[in-house]
Amino acid sequence: MTQKNSRKPKRDEDYALAAVPAAARKGFWSMFVVMMGFTFFSASMSVGAKLGNGLDLGGFLWAVVIGGVILGAYTGGLAYVGCDTGLTLDLLARRSFGTAGSKLASVLIAFTQIGWFGVGVAMFAIPAAELLHIHPVLLVVLAGLCMTASAYFGIKALTVVSAISVPLIAVLGVYSMVRSAADGGGLVRIFSQSAGSLTLLSGVGLVIGSFVSGGTATPNFVRFAKSNAVAVSTTAIAFFLGNSLMFAFGAVGGAFTGKDDIFYVMIAQGLAIPALIVLGANIWTTNNNALYTGGLGLTNITGLRQKPMTLVSGLVGTALAIWLYNNFVGWLNFLNATLPPVGIVVMLDYFLHRTAYRAQEPPRRRVHWGAVAGVAAGAAVGNFVTAGIASINAMLAAAVCYLLGEKLLYSKEEKTSC
Repeated sequence: MTQKNSRKPKRDEDYALAAVPAAARKGFWSMFVVMMGFTFFSASMSVGAKLGNGLDLGGFLWAVVIGGVILGAYTGGLAYVGCDTGLTLDLLARRSFGTAGSKLASVLIAFTQIGWFGVGVAMFAIPAAELLHIHPVLLVVLAGLCMTASAYFGIKALTVVSAISVPLIAVLGVYSMVRSAADGGGLVRIFSQSAGSLTLLSGVGLVIGSFVSGGTATPNFVRFAKSNAVAVSTTAIAFFLGNSLMFAFGAVGGAFTGKDDIFYVMIAQGLAIPALIVLGANIWTTNNNALYTGGLGLTNITGLRQKPMTLVSGLVGTALAIWLYNNFVGWLNFLNATLPPVGIVVMLDYFLHRTAYRAQEPPRRRVHWGAVAGVAAGAAVGNFVTAGIASINAMLAAAVCYLLGEKLLYSKEEKTSC
């Protein structure tokens, strides 16, 4: 009589290499909390401070509205694709870029998000260490390990951390904004102090660029939504409302104090300890999302399980955090111009081949050369064309290359297979 092995294989609750089944889908409020936590990012408040120091009140409002609508439309489209297929961005890239070509997209996404994780850790640890008079390396290690540990538990941990931090940052941000407006003699007077250093187009570009790279990873989270309506609505609201609030919190305090770093804005307002706690929690939520995305990207590259890859991402980001903070932001900005082309190619391929996606047909080719060329061209245009808005220029270039590739390289192939 043989003894049966009672151990069952561990179920991947985050479905890193498969579509999310109906039983694992979540409702509006669960997804809304996750997406709001994603967009509630301290760096967006610092962008808001730059907007407040460079635009008058009318220019600020128009920049936030126009940029928010464009950002919401881009992420909303990706949300629809992610929910309708139940697939991560990396699995979607296998179909749009090819099984081998998708590794290019995964490298770019994972590398960028791990980099931003490290920057986020240092963004909290360095000013906190200065305030508490302790060595920043100690705080970097502690913060990095804690954030990595929570990201390890996947979408459930993201929901819990977001549910805690979102209300906290909302309360602190509103208080800072109201206090600045009251002490500064009203919003119009505050914004008029230093307006003029930014054009409206530059302001719109800052709004879009602040989160367009992170927004490209939207399918990784909203693939858990119960319906396309839930996915699109929670994403559009979060990216428009959440980002707008972050910009407003940063802009009013920044225009009042003349400072660009939101942490130092709040220190100038006498809010050092609340800022330390709340901004730490705020960075934690977005860093968890970044690390989750980095782990999924490494999973597609290596074929290994997502949870160990999340740990690897966190350890790498933590080890390099201070160096990343001091040296890597410019390179990350360069990479940010390559992620919107990935997102637009994924959307175009889905809407052109929706039947194949819904039937969960295997990828048709190893490399889609039009898609790969689109990322290369989009990165070049986004970084070196100075007119217009970099991320939109990059997406347009990528779309043209992808569509030309479809027409010139693969249209005959598809007709033959029909």
